[in-house]
Amino acid sequence: MTPRRPILDARRNALRYGGAALVTAMTGLASDLFFRITHTPRLSSIFLAGVLLSAFLFGSGPAYLAAGFSFVLYLWLVDPRYQFVFGSPEDVDTLMTFLAVSVLIGLLIGRMRDAQALAQARARATETLLQATQSFSATTDEQAIRHGLAVALARAGRGAAFVREGLAVTAWPDDILDAELVSVSAAAERRARTMGPASFAVGAWTVRPLRAGREQFGVSGWAAPEGPLSADERQLIEVLVDTSAAAIARTRLAAAKAEADSRARTEDLRNALLSSISHDARTPLAAILASASSLHDFAETFDAATRKDLAATIQEEAMRLDGFVANLLNMSRLEAGALKIEPSPFNVREVISRALARRQAASPAPFAVSMAPDLPEAMGDAVLFEQALANVLENAQRHGASASPIMVAAAAEAGELRVEVRDGGPGVPEPELDRIFDKFYRASAAVKLAGTGLGLSITRGLVEAMGGSVRAANRDDPKGLAVTILLKAAA
Repeated sequence: MTPRRPILDARRNALRYGGAALVTAMTGLASDLFFRITHTPRLSSIFLAGVLLSAFLFGSGPAYLAAGFSFVLYLWLVDPRYQFVFGSPEDVDTLMTFLAVSVLIGLLIGRMRDAQALAQARARATETLLQATQSFSATTDEQAIRHGLAVALARAGRGAAFVREGLAVTAWPDDILDAELVSVSAAAERRARTMGPASFAVGAWTVRPLRAGREQFGVSGWAAPEGPLSADERQLIEVLVDTSAAAIARTRLAAAKAEADSRARTEDLRNALLSSISHDARTPLAAILASASSLHDFAETFDAATRKDLAATIQEEAMRLDGFVANLLNMSRLEAGALKIEPSPFNVREVISRALARRQAASPAPFAVSMAPDLPEAMGDAVLFEQALANVLENAQRHGASASPIMVAAAAEAGELRVEVRDGGPGVPEPELDRIFDKFYRASAAVKLAGTGLGLSITRGLVEAMGGSVRAANRDDPKGLAVTILLKAAA
């Protein structure tokens, strides 16, 4: 990129000074016309207006030119007219006063204009910095930060910019990314490894390393085709680079923390699964093995009632183990996001009856069932809903009072189908009501009872996968816990 700033500056200055000369010439013509109409020699205010307009439009330098040019024209037009001579000592005083006033007007108005331009430039710089900072802080995508930095640098430098780390190069405008820029940015990155955080030049590019503390995240470069930047522009660019480097460091720290948290959660899940499997899976397996080996070795010595009891134990413990394995599989599918459900209508009454029969076969307990006669079908998956309801029933059996029946009610309301399971147990402390649906969480009143803490968590996952919801609430009279499952009713 070839610097063009000197040529452009020369053209702009020529236009500014030419504009001031034109304004002064126009005021000269206006003053001559005014004299011809009014025959008054008091023309200084017209020329002062021209100087004032030149200072406002073009700045201090052109205003000085307008003041000198106006002085010459004023001298030319006052008595004696069209001669560069002073008519009287009073004319000398008037002309000198006019020259001093016009120069002062040009100085003051020009400085005001220059100060306004500087304030506007600083406001633009502040706005650019604010927008870039907000953009950097609003994202955790490192590539988005690098792209935003390239755009901000190109705008601040009124040219082009690139950001590079390793083989990843981001440039703005996009069309400047070619083989030459890739080569230049690679050389800049190699050089930055042996230098400090200060900026340096590589060809037409100014390069600054992306550093935050002792960490370096590549390099950034910018080129200003209009020539050298002002001190404010250079300072803005340096702040942009350092701010983006801090944002990249924050993003990488956040990613490292998220990865560490994920590993910690995975480790906790693995330990909990191992603990659960070692206890809850071995217990039914031990009972199955003991009953099966007893039947195998001593079947002829046992009477019919004993053999029937051992076979029932094997069946009961196998069903218990089957439910445990199903919970683990469902939890794995929910965690992996592999559980995809195509909702379809199913008969809730039949599913509730099957779930109750399974629970009574596994662990006899009194149930009281209340289902509306006009119970509609629900939208979801019958097999998964049965598993979800079975987990709630098992939880009610385990934690409810043995003498108190478990209430199961089903009814339709407001386009939804509501299934509620109420036990007569001690309930759950209010702060723990929502946490009982977390994986492996067990309420303080249940820590001494057998269980994995997976049942209600799987129930929530399965029900929500079907587009429903589940919640728990304590009962006041009588005491106990009520777990409510809501599913969409079929049309």
